[in-house]
Amino acid sequence: MRRTLIHDLNDLQSEHGWLRREDLEALSRRTQRPLYELQGLLSFYPHYRTEPAATHEVTLCRDMSCWLRDGEAQADSVEAALAGREGVKVRRVSCIGRCDCAPAATVNDEPCRMVDVLDLVDGRPVEPLDTPLQTWPSDPYSSPDEHYGVFRRALAGKLTPEGVITTLEASGLRGMGGAGFPTGLKWKLVAAEERGPKYVICNADESEPGTFKDREILRQLPHLMVEGMLLAMWVVKAQEGIVYVRHEYGPEEHALAAELNRARELGLIGGDRDIEIFTSPGGYILGEETALLDCLEGRRGEPRNKPPFPGTVGLWGMPTLMNNVETFHHVPAIVDDVERWKALGRPGHAGVKFISVSGHVSAPGVYCVPMGTTVEELIDVAGGMLDGHTLGAFAPGGASSNFLPADHADVALDFATLQEAGSMLGSGAMVAVAEGTDVLALATNVLRFFANESCGKCVPCRVGSHKAVRLLEGAGAAAREDWEQTVTELEEALRLTSICGLGQVALGPVLSVLRNFPAGEPVGQR
Repeated sequence: MRRTLIHDLNDLQSEHGWLRREDLEALSRRTQRPLYELQGLLSFYPHYRTEPAATHEVTLCRDMSCWLRDGEAQADSVEAALAGREGVKVRRVSCIGRCDCAPAATVNDEPCRMVDVLDLVDGRPVEPLDTPLQTWPSDPYSSPDEHYGVFRRALAGKLTPEGVITTLEASGLRGMGGAGFPTGLKWKLVAAEERGPKYVICNADESEPGTFKDREILRQLPHLMVEGMLLAMWVVKAQEGIVYVRHEYGPEEHALAAELNRARELGLIGGDRDIEIFTSPGGYILGEETALLDCLEGRRGEPRNKPPFPGTVGLWGMPTLMNNVETFHHVPAIVDDVERWKALGRPGHAGVKFISVSGHVSAPGVYCVPMGTTVEELIDVAGGMLDGHTLGAFAPGGASSNFLPADHADVALDFATLQEAGSMLGSGAMVAVAEGTDVLALATNVLRFFANESCGKCVPCRVGSHKAVRLLEGAGAAAREDWEQTVTELEEALRLTSICGLGQVALGPVLSVLRNFPAGEPVGQR
């Protein structure tokens, strides 16, 4: 992978713990890049430090899943307990991808439960977060010795690139990162491009509140994701693969690195075929594919206007195939036996789906269920509602999906059925909300996340999202008719004119609450 300023900044921060002025000036001279360009990167990416780190850097999540589990109150308690402590710095931050242990926090970048922060700061042991390794129905291999069997068949000439694409099209597999674009078609389009070199990128930057399924795939099933990427590189004739991993996924990145080393030892990676890891310098917007490309090219991660799409003009202007972790992970099982994979789904549905489950359920976590499983059944798999609560609402596809009322819990988890119900499968994150929760306050929390994470490139998103937050924060003191029409008009403006999906969906959850939970329904504060 070409070296950029971001590689240099990452190395400097790794070496010193922060980015010193003298090092930035030296980097500017060495690369012959102006200092203001470096400052533009530092001001954009949240994980760069321009001052020495405290002895204990504590972050407290403020977003959706943590908010539902009394995160605000716990964060207030932690801040009060650590106030004035020498060498301790406390910040409230956007989602850190640990929604299954909400409310979540980090201490010196190590994820933990918020209730364990004081123990960690004081050096006392706490219970680890990792869930036990398990057997997943999506894995076609019965033992590690069988791993990469499908890719070996491809190298041995027992498969053809055209045959793999045809199989993917027959499976109906769609992108599992949120957009749901047909995978076989995407691979076909990139394979048909004659320009080169080509690139294959795995987008492992899931950063939306409530979404953490790819994290568990990286930790427990990295061999399938790596094999899916290798098959993609073989099909589209790419020599370079990149896994773009979110900054907060340190333990999972280590598991992935170990698997890549194993693949090299097996002779599957190396020479004219390589895969490397790129650690994100932070920011939800980088999950948008073109913003991710700008980051890889060493610039501020701002979405590009489309078309052209990455399949034709992607990394360094070359054809680029990009899928997310779960999508690549399903490919080996599909190519191995597409009918077997399709049969894993419920009647009328194909395959299995990884779902992050959080909110008011007894056992938050990642579950791999047949496509077509209902929301009600999924909640049962996750231990039922927490503490005997009754389901009041749910977001079936993460923070960007519309909220649906409890009487829709019989809806099947599938792209088409959820769209018909008025929401979407999205990033594969079901957030259960107990009856009695202030759903409008929850939707405002979601909107605040999107406003905070807006890159600011386009005016509708930059200005409109913050204006909507101000309106909703003051909604309790005003009659609904005084602000509802304005919010509705703002949603239309953002949806129709924002460059990327962030602005296009930012106000959707709020409008779904206004539509599905009209004034007078019992959705008040718990």
